[in-house]
Amino acid sequence: MSKREPAAYPVVPILFEDNHVLGVTKPVNIPSQEDATGDPDMLTILKQDIKERYNKPGNVFLGLVHRLDRPVGGAMVFAKTSKAASRLSEAVRSRSFRKQYVAVVHGIPSKTSGRLVNMLYKDVKTNTVYVTSKGTDGAKEAILDYTVLQTADGFSLVLIELHTGRPHQIRVQLSHAGHPLFGDQKYGSKVNKAGQQIALWSVLVGFPHPVTKDDISIRSMPPSVYPWSLFSMDKLESTLRSY
Repeated sequence: MSKREPAAYPVVPILFEDNHVLGVTKPVNIPSQEDATGDPDMLTILKQDIKERYNKPGNVFLGLVHRLDRPVGGAMVFAKTSKAASRLSEAVRSRSFRKQYVAVVHGIPSKTSGRLVNMLYKDVKTNTVYVTSKGTDGAKEAILDYTVLQTADGFSLVLIELHTGRPHQIRVQLSHAGHPLFGDQKYGSKVNKAGQQIALWSVLVGFPHPVTKDDISIRSMPPSVYPWSLFSMDKLESTLRSY
């Protein structure tokens, strides 16, 4: 991407791009779209980058297909045309849009793999999500599969596949299961310290190409910093290559 003032325009690595789709690595602590803070967001940054790289006049179209929480980094996909946006959104609805994450969690799950199914309710006033009982008004079902890849120093490196896309889903479900994410202040304040970066990363986004229908898989690896550095990323990379 073109050079800009780093404070205003963080570098966003491009993982995949054609006339219809843009896949990037979202840096941590950048909102997916404009919010009340007014901080630079992914849509604004990428629209400006496309405008500059392709010398496009006027407004640039870029469709938000899915979101990552502000503190979460990793693979993220955008649509470059309205047709692509519509078809990718349909892929999300039909669950042919795959989302895999890796997280560092406190403790070691009793099962090396499994499925978590919970009813989640979002309190919009506090922007907090919690597990509730079935039948609760406004609650939505949340489903994820997890696999423990490695353990070290009382932490586990866990690969997660989302089957639903609820707000804060991974963070809430794993915390409810007794394994809050490293650095998560909202759902793991009893075991995490203020200032720690949440250890959750979008490692794979897979979808049928909106035009060619080819299977596209976009991958991004977490940074080599603590607590990620406790684990060998070779096993994670080999696991992702099998998808």
